[in-house]
Amino acid sequence: MSAATDPARLPAAPAGETPAHVAIIMDGNRRWAQARGLPVALGHKAGAEAARRTVEAAGQQGIAWLTLFAFSSENWRRPVEEVSALTGLLRLYLRSEVASLVKEGVRLRVIGDFHRFGPELARTIAAAEEATAGGARLNLNIALSYGGREEILLAARAIAEQAASGRLDPAALDEGRFGAFLQTAGMPDPDLIIRTSGEQRLSNFLLWQAAYAEFVFQEALWPDYGAEHLAEALAAYGQRERRFGSRP
Repeated sequence: MSAATDPARLPAAPAGETPAHVAIIMDGNRRWAQARGLPVALGHKAGAEAARRTVEAAGQQGIAWLTLFAFSSENWRRPVEEVSALTGLLRLYLRSEVASLVKEGVRLRVIGDFHRFGPELARTIAAAEEATAGGARLNLNIALSYGGREEILLAARAIAEQAASGRLDPAALDEGRFGAFLQTAGMPDPDLIIRTSGEQRLSNFLLWQAAYAEFVFQEALWPDYGAEHLAEALAAYGQRERRFGSRP
């Protein structure tokens, strides 16, 4: 693996500059709907509109990588009707946005155990990824049925299998080689992780990759999110001095 594709060795954006990779925990759809006396499904629909605005704003800000946490592995515990409505919304969004993503030079990739949503959505995802493969302006990653612990566990299992079969020398395993077994292989680690709705936790998101990320927590509920909120987060990031543990 070369330095160009090793996520542990890709350069991070210095302080004061636009982060190369922004990851967002999109939180607050349910509370937004409940506060308005609306069905939760409408909160998710408004959240999809916020995602559209944010993708557009990220491209305008010169962000090269954007990862959106859309559905966690723990979200399967939610009511069946809510999961069903969200699945339909995801399918509609992927189909309706492909042409726009291609036009705007956005490459879409989906990480997570998204096959749990069923074969139809998996085919829709594969078609969207193929159609946008040539995008070079913005890399958009959507995390669906994703969990950071599960990702690390699956990587450890794959490494153990290769070691047992003699295809991998455990003594040669380093952070870069381990990262190649993660679902984010080939992607830079996030420089900035944003969480909306005032909550201040990772919620099992990009646990390995977040080792040196900066965090910004914003009060806005996700359906209200837009370009001005992203600009505020980027401004806060620009004031940070990133040391990566190298000096006090």
